[in-house]
Amino acid sequence: MKLTYRQFRYETTESLKMALFQIRGNKIRSFLTALGVIIGIVAITMMGTAINGIDRGFDKSLAMLGYDVIYVQKTSWTTMGQWWLYRNRPDLKTEYADQLNRIISANSRSELLLAVPQMSTYQASAKYRDRILEQVFSLGTNHDYLQTASGGLSLGRFFTPAESASSAMVCVIGDDIATGLFPNEPALDKYIQLKNGKCRIIGIFKKQGKFLGLFSFDNQIIMPLGAFEKVYGKNMFTTIRVKIKEQTHVSEAKEELLGLMRRIRRIPAGKDEDFSINEQRAFKSQLDPIKNGIAIAGIFITGMSLFVGAIGIMNITFVSVKERTREIGLRKALGARRQTILLQFLIESVMICLIGGFTGLCTALLITISIEKIVPDFPIQFSLDLVLASLAVSVITGIISGLAPAVTASKLDPADSLRYE
Repeated sequence: MKLTYRQFRYETTESLKMALFQIRGNKIRSFLTALGVIIGIVAITMMGTAINGIDRGFDKSLAMLGYDVIYVQKTSWTTMGQWWLYRNRPDLKTEYADQLNRIISANSRSELLLAVPQMSTYQASAKYRDRILEQVFSLGTNHDYLQTASGGLSLGRFFTPAESASSAMVCVIGDDIATGLFPNEPALDKYIQLKNGKCRIIGIFKKQGKFLGLFSFDNQIIMPLGAFEKVYGKNMFTTIRVKIKEQTHVSEAKEELLGLMRRIRRIPAGKDEDFSINEQRAFKSQLDPIKNGIAIAGIFITGMSLFVGAIGIMNITFVSVKERTREIGLRKALGARRQTILLQFLIESVMICLIGGFTGLCTALLITISIEKIVPDFPIQFSLDLVLASLAVSVITGIISGLAPAVTASKLDPADSLRYE
C-alpha cells in the first residue's frame, strides 16, 4: 500500500514523541550514550574556531604590514633566525630611499609609488617622571611614513616635512606607550626621556593590536630620522619601505625593485643579491603548514571521538531493540509496517545525536567565550558555519549509528517477538 503524505507525517510525529519519551525515561543512559558525540562536536567546533581565528588574526596582521607595501631589508622573513646567512651582507643605507624615489619619479610606467627610509631598535626604553617602559620599539623615518603604514592617529598629528628635515625632537607614540606612561593625564605635548635625549609627543596612534599575537604595534615610538640618529646612533637596523601602485601587481613590483636595488648597490650580473625583498605573503607561506597541521590533527581527534560515540549509540540502540522486542511484536501484530519500526529507532538515534551535538555546541561556545575573556588578544572566532556543520555531522552520525539496529528491529517476526522473554 502506498504511503500517503498524511500517514508519513503522522508516523514521523509519533516516532518523535516515542523517541523523546524513551530519552526522558532513560536520562542517564541517554547522556552517557551521547557523551562521545558531545566530545566529538566540541573537538570539531573548537578546531574550526581555532582555524577561523588564526585566519582572522593573520589577515589582520597582514593588513598591519600593508598589502601594498614591500620591504627592502638585510635579512629575509622566510629564514628568520638564521642570522649566519646574512652576517656578511653590508648594511642598508637610508639614502637608498631618496635614490629610489628619483628613479621612480622619472619612470611613469613604474609599478612603484614611494620609498620611505626607516631605522629601528627593539631595545629602547621610555621614561616619564617615575614611570619607565622597557622593550619599546623605537623607529626613525620621514614625514611620508603614514603613506606606507596601517592605522591612523587618534590624537594629535604626524611630524611635518619641515620637522623631518630639521631633525626636530618630536615623536608619535602607540596606545600602549600613552596608557603606560600617562595613565591619568593627557600625553600630548609631554616630553619623554629616551636614551640620549627628550622627545615631545605630538601624536598618538589608534590602537592596532599585535602582529600574529607577538609584536605589538601599540608599543612603538616614531620620530624623524635625524632625531632617531641623535638618540640612538646610526648603527641600527635599516629598512626601506616601498609602496606599490597596485596590490595585484606585487610580483611585478618586486622584480622591478630587485633590479633597481641591484643597480643602486652596484651588484654585477651573475652575482647574488646582498639584500632581501620581503612582503606579507612570506608569512602566509609559513603559516599555512601550521594551519594545515592543526586541521589534520583536529580531524583525526574529531573522527576518533565521533567513531567512539557512534559505536556507543549503536550498542545502546541494539540494547533498546532487545528490551522492546515484545513491544515491536505487538505493534507489528496490530499492523505497523517495517518502515514505521525502522523510522522509530532511526529517529531515536538521530535525536540522541542532535542532543549531543547541541550540548557540544553550547560547551564549545562557553569555552570560546572564556578564552576571549581570559586572553582578549587570542584570535578566535565562532561562526554560524561551524554551528550548521556540527549539527549536520550530528545528524549523519545518528543515521549511520542507528541504521543497523533500526533495520534489525524492522525485520523482527511478530510471533517470535511476542514470545520473547
